[in-house]
Amino acid sequence: MASPQPSQRGIRIAIDRGGTFTDCVGNPGSGKMEDDVLIKLLSVDPSNYEDAPLEGIRRLLSKFTGQEIPRGEPLDTSKIESIRMGTTVATNALLERKGEDIAMVVTKGFKDCLAIGNQSRPNIFALDIRKPEVLYKKVVEIDERVTLEDYAEDPERTQTKAEAIDKAGSDAELVRGLSGETVRILRRPEEEAIRGQLQEVYDSGLKSIAVCLMHGYTYPNHEALVGKIAKEIGFEHVSLSSELMPMIKLVPRATSACADAYLTPAIRKYIDGFSKGFEGGLGTKSVKREEGSKGARCEFMQSDGGLVDVDIFSGLKAILSGPAGGVVGYALTSYDPQTKIPVIGFDMGGTSTDVSRYGSGRYDHVFETTTAGVTIQSPQLDINTVAAGGGSRLFWKNGLFVVGPESAGAHPGPACYRKGGPLTITDANLFLGRLLPDFFPKIFGKNENEGLDAEASEKLFKELAEQINKEVAGDNKGKEMSLDEVAHGFIKIANETMTRPIRSLTEARGHDTSKHRLATFGGAGGQHAVAIAEALGISQILIHRYSSVLSAYGMALADVVDERQEPESKVWSDEKDVREYLQQKMEELKCKSTATLKDQGFTEEQIHFEEYLNLRYRGTESALMIIKPTKEEAEKDYGGDEWAFGKAFVKQHEQEFGFTLPDRDIIVDDVRARGIGKTFQGLEKTVDQQLKEIKPRDLLKGEKEYATRQVYFEGGRQDTSIYKLEDLAVGDRIKGPAIIADGTQTIVVTPGASALVINTHVIINIGDSDGQDKQISTKEVDPILLSIFAHRFMAIAEQMGRALQKTSVSTNVKERLDYSCALFDSEGGLVANAPHLPVHLGSMSTCVRKQASLWSDKLKRGDVLVSNHPMFGGTHLPDITVITPAFSSSDKIIFYVASRAHHADIGGILPGSMPPHSRELFQEGAAIKSEKLVSEGHFNETRITELLLDEPGQYPGCSGTRCLSDNINDLKAQVAANQKGINLISTLMSDYGEAVVRFYMTSIQANAEQSVRALLKDMHKRFEGQDLSAEDFMDDGSPIRLRVTIDPEKGEAVFDFSGTGPEVYGNINAPEAVTYSAIIYCLRCLISEDIPLNQGCLAPIHVRIPKKSFLSPSDNAAVVGGNVLTSQRVTDVVLKAFKACAASQGDTNNLTFGFGGTTYSDSSSDSSTNHRERKETKGFGYYETIAGGSGAGPTWHGTSGVHTHMTNTRITDSEVFERRYPVLLREFGLRPNSKGLGMHDGGEGVIRDIEFRIPVQVSILSERRVYHPYGMNGGGDAQCGLNIWVRKVNKKTVNSDSDSKIEGDVKEGAKTSGEVEDLVKRVVENKDEVEYRYINLGAKNTASMWPGERIIIHTPGGGGWGKPGEESKAVEKMDPRSGWRQGSVASRQMTAEASA
Repeated sequence: MASPQPSQRGIRIAIDRGGTFTDCVGNPGSGKMEDDVLIKLLSVDPSNYEDAPLEGIRRLLSKFTGQEIPRGEPLDTSKIESIRMGTTVATNALLERKGEDIAMVVTKGFKDCLAIGNQSRPNIFALDIRKPEVLYKKVVEIDERVTLEDYAEDPERTQTKAEAIDKAGSDAELVRGLSGETVRILRRPEEEAIRGQLQEVYDSGLKSIAVCLMHGYTYPNHEALVGKIAKEIGFEHVSLSSELMPMIKLVPRATSACADAYLTPAIRKYIDGFSKGFEGGLGTKSVKREEGSKGARCEFMQSDGGLVDVDIFSGLKAILSGPAGGVVGYALTSYDPQTKIPVIGFDMGGTSTDVSRYGSGRYDHVFETTTAGVTIQSPQLDINTVAAGGGSRLFWKNGLFVVGPESAGAHPGPACYRKGGPLTITDANLFLGRLLPDFFPKIFGKNENEGLDAEASEKLFKELAEQINKEVAGDNKGKEMSLDEVAHGFIKIANETMTRPIRSLTEARGHDTSKHRLATFGGAGGQHAVAIAEALGISQILIHRYSSVLSAYGMALADVVDERQEPESKVWSDEKDVREYLQQKMEELKCKSTATLKDQGFTEEQIHFEEYLNLRYRGTESALMIIKPTKEEAEKDYGGDEWAFGKAFVKQHEQEFGFTLPDRDIIVDDVRARGIGKTFQGLEKTVDQQLKEIKPRDLLKGEKEYATRQVYFEGGRQDTSIYKLEDLAVGDRIKGPAIIADGTQTIVVTPGASALVINTHVIINIGDSDGQDKQISTKEVDPILLSIFAHRFMAIAEQMGRALQKTSVSTNVKERLDYSCALFDSEGGLVANAPHLPVHLGSMSTCVRKQASLWSDKLKRGDVLVSNHPMFGGTHLPDITVITPAFSSSDKIIFYVASRAHHADIGGILPGSMPPHSRELFQEGAAIKSEKLVSEGHFNETRITELLLDEPGQYPGCSGTRCLSDNINDLKAQVAANQKGINLISTLMSDYGEAVVRFYMTSIQANAEQSVRALLKDMHKRFEGQDLSAEDFMDDGSPIRLRVTIDPEKGEAVFDFSGTGPEVYGNINAPEAVTYSAIIYCLRCLISEDIPLNQGCLAPIHVRIPKKSFLSPSDNAAVVGGNVLTSQRVTDVVLKAFKACAASQGDTNNLTFGFGGTTYSDSSSDSSTNHRERKETKGFGYYETIAGGSGAGPTWHGTSGVHTHMTNTRITDSEVFERRYPVLLREFGLRPNSKGLGMHDGGEGVIRDIEFRIPVQVSILSERRVYHPYGMNGGGDAQCGLNIWVRKVNKKTVNSDSDSKIEGDVKEGAKTSGEVEDLVKRVVENKDEVEYRYINLGAKNTASMWPGERIIIHTPGGGGWGKPGEESKAVEKMDPRSGWRQGSVASRQMTAEASA
């Protein structure tokens, strides 16, 4: 614990104020570990003290000075050298929504930007969509606007020159922004108008504001003006997004500014109150004070793992303050820079389990994370909450053991805490003997002086075991599970639940989990570490002696940090001028950082820098923050070049994504300097150095034993030695089973493992097995194994997905994660599918079953099939399914794996293969019924090229695929992902045996089937046996009719769609697979609990769809709208039949625009593509779906501006949208009065107003423009959608043929940059002669639009529930995961679930 300026003061204190406990580590000034004093006290104990950290410091000072200091007396800072703290004040204020009341200031047209967010919903199967509340009380829209002059997708790569902001004149229309991009100033703000608006806010009582204006990251002047006026008016806190985090993306930057304005006042209030407890105050300013009592240095831990002076600690950077200390603690005590073995941090406390990773001697940072529903844009350590910790609640649901995500919290806590709490993981560990009441603090009971209550845990386990045995065993006593087996079953499921996201954290970044060590800390970590390590293939566990207070200890070791970052847009080059420009920018950031650190007392020698460039390939959004290579790395890999950022990027891209794009430019998005004021000089000896020197000595039986207990391990209770950690000497080695404990932690050493005590840690080396091997029966289902296999099968599908993402190259797969991977039984029945994209749930198994029957007995090892045809289980043509069979030793197919990926283009009449006006299937691209993609290991590239490129191009007006190389690369990635799945299942079979794995494949389907049968019986009872029926219409009048008849005895139902309209000469026809997907989605929503989603869900369902209806069309019918539109209407009809909720928007509002593409012109009588001239025009294409309102229900209001049911895609951020495409987004907000009214109102739709800046072809494919989203139970209908074209018409030529001629030119897309300019001139030469007309485009249309023309999409709202005026029955619900730290693992899952 070194300090920047050693002094005579001496005492150093580090504190972590957690949710339940406050941990304190104090040192008298020696810096030696043996002199440290550790204190643990309750974070909230109002009857004894007001503030836990202040109380901890009081106790430490009393201990070090030898004098008892009375409570309430200001503490003498003269003996204190430094105080370092991590706090949950910011996190708690976010969770409880108890921050400062604030206003948000934003550009006109974007007042609802945070209410809409990215438009995806957090839980895809929740009908009662709950989005986090916004943090602001009021919004002020400023009438100002800037945009970017050039656009990234410009095939000509035009770059407009302009003067820098500080050099351009005050009336300049074009300026060069901070990022180097040229900014066009469209409207300057009027100072007096802003003053009036802000004064009104101030007068309303709000004293804190957040300011975020469009493109403020690169042009901050307008934000600065607002900030200046706000301070003049007297606002106490002003957060400017351009100062906090100048990174592109309006929504995360606005949320971050709001979070800062919301939390910083709360932090300052806490710090002011805390500082008053000290005689001389705290912080750098108090230390520099020349008169009166001098204060003490005080630094707070930030979310990025660095400390900052108390005077400049802000709310935005405080959210991960406590957990960040733990990461620093294990990183600096467990990682050895010589051996370079990476470490996974496993922090299992009472209320949360967090995982993170440390490797290569540096922290993993993420720049966009979500906590308590608030997405923050700021450097933060990649910390991921994966479970609710020891407080995770235990449930028996639908025949499965379930752990969490619900938590008992700190109050009432687990059952054994003597507060009447529920059964938790802590209770299971206590009951099994793995938690020792002797070593647990006696802080429970009425007088807070009693230990853990083992009887309370046992009582609840008896009740739960009784329920489980009643359902599983019935009257067969021989099948009953013992209490031990039930409790241990929950421990095993908890471990499985935590293992999956840990694997995701490491593998998603290209790391092998098994090559890591596991550093475990937190009060409950030691009880689960061995099982977690075994599951991950990790052989060594490190448990620090301070593991239960490691967050506090980490703060004692941490460095002070100053982060600086600026946006950029340069293309990386090794050319001298580019390097010098970036180096100069870096030096400017470093100078500012150095000044700040020197002001805090650091010398030049103590200041070090990490230099980063945020790089990405052009056309992708996967930016990587690349650190400047070290001298050693530069010598080894880059020929001594320490500024080889480009080469370092290529290397890291290869590692993380499995490929590089040598023909693409590398774009610099940001320049970042991380200034570090060094206070940690390294430990005396690392773990590896100690292990080299140590001579282990095995303890004899009974030696140093504190006691012996009967503890349950796999197979039964065993005599287990208990040791006190303080009784053990360095070098002692203990063989399991054993428990090592002290007053703060309990370490379980399982049979087969061994524990070695070294100076700083307890090292556990994993043995061969945990206990005895158990013979697994395939005659009866073991509910614990069933729950485990449910996790294992899902884990395999997830790992297949990661393999697919890693080896694919297209943006759709790699970045949008628009794919599904799945595992099927030998008949093609779905076993597990990840991620859960609603539209793929039922349809993939239809495809696999069809292929399985077609190729029965004809497939050989190494064969792989490919299909996308609607009649063969496809949904729409861009979704291509690749299927691989797996064979037994006797060459019989025992299961299939499949992956379905959305390919950006597969030919047809329009780029993107999603035409709004297709009439025949061939117009939508390549249609593959059933082909061998791989034959006995040989990839059939010639045949797949024919299918994708040549055959689609033979049809009139059609092109073959426009991105063949991407198609082929992605198909190869799908093949590789399937092979990964086969390898993983083969490993599972070698662990458990083929018969057992196949038995549980069938059993997990039976489990899902039981859940659906139970739902159907319940529905029959609820509706008193009446048939359930519903009807709704597509906008062309085509009816969908459904009658559901339930058999209450069997729990079966017939879904009869008789009366549904005939096939349509259009593209709203939906393959049968789409209807199956809609049904399985609706059933999962109605069950409203997590169940395995597999073939079993459809087993009790008999679906009757009339042939040649538009829900079962012929081979050649167009279907592109069926997948994205008709699927929504089928969902509406099913939910209407079950009277579940009012209709949601029932639409996906598919918008596409662009120009260019491939066309063929006839050059001979032969119509094949070989004899037709191919013409390719460079251009771009863009596709998005747009949110609307969700329907209200019996206990909830609808949600506004959100995607519903069969889709959940995110919208492109407004700033990114304008950077990449030649558009001006005039408005993106909620649509007033579009919702259906009722006892519970529906949600509002949205308005999206896009102005085009060059000529483009624009297409809209939508529904609910004629038939209203219905209300239910007396609730009102919502408004229909409306698509408006704001058309620019030249009065002089409106009656001539010139308009149609120009429109034809645009439609053909045959334009160079010069031709575009010429066309534009022809339209806008005479502005006085132009008028704008508002034209209704209808639901499905395409038009050529000119510069200045707009499309305004008004999306439908959601229907209301119940009669308006009736008393609301809305129920407030909170997602138990809302407080979880959502780093890269959660971000990945949300991205995957938002690709539907």
